[in-house]
Amino acid sequence: MSVLDVVALQLAAEPGNVAGNVERLLAAVRAHGPGSDLVVTPELVTTGYDLDMFDERGADLAEPLDGPTVSAVAKEAAQLGTTIVLGILERDGDALYDTAAVVLPDGSVYPFRKTHLYPAELTRFSAGEALLTVDTPAARIGPLICFEHAFPELATTLALAGTQTLVIPSAVPIGYEYLLTLRTRARAQDNQMFAVACNLTGNGFTGHSLIVDPAGKVLASAGAEETALRARLDLDLITRERDQEPALGMRQADLYRPDAVNRLGVVTAGDK
Repeated sequence: MSVLDVVALQLAAEPGNVAGNVERLLAAVRAHGPGSDLVVTPELVTTGYDLDMFDERGADLAEPLDGPTVSAVAKEAAQLGTTIVLGILERDGDALYDTAAVVLPDGSVYPFRKTHLYPAELTRFSAGEALLTVDTPAARIGPLICFEHAFPELATTLALAGTQTLVIPSAVPIGYEYLLTLRTRARAQDNQMFAVACNLTGNGFTGHSLIVDPAGKVLASAGAEETALRARLDLDLITRERDQEPALGMRQADLYRPDAVNRLGVVTAGDK
């Protein structure tokens, strides 16, 4: 397909109320998902994002990927014929992961576990160990989660692996919306691919989700209210942008290693 119809569900999540959060999420999917190819939800939308709560109840709130929440989302994905990116607290044995589960219409589930944890998350979650691209029926997508949009190398690695649309479930707090906006646009334009950043709102989170094209242009954006953003992404624009400015194909990776710094001829003050 050359066009991707994407929906970003900017939702509030009540900390600890998994049943209520999932019910509201499914209602939003049913209301806004028809006709879409891709639906993106915020980070940890099923549990809410509360690190102190996870210290006390994380093991009880988390679910395995074959648990009831992912199963319910998979049912909706199949009925709507759409791919859903679900932000969930995943339990695997004794480990807890901040996970974006990519649920395809055929029922298959591909988990991306947050690899770069924010410092306050290091004692709460286990870190994922691999990046992920998923070929959906409409496009190849690559997920990152919140803080990970601060690392340009991650988005570039996904772009080099053929990602057409970067999806970023997030929980950016009030006062830091500029990071969400700036980094999403930068990661899209850096790599000339689409980006969909879907943020939590309410309970201290800023909202301000956005959908960005390969030139860094904002196609749809939200304020602080609960809402559903929708945009049609012309995937051919990726090729046009890369043909116009072929930066991604002109990378010189051998210059980007730390041991290559001395080739710059770095000098200190006083040297001649």
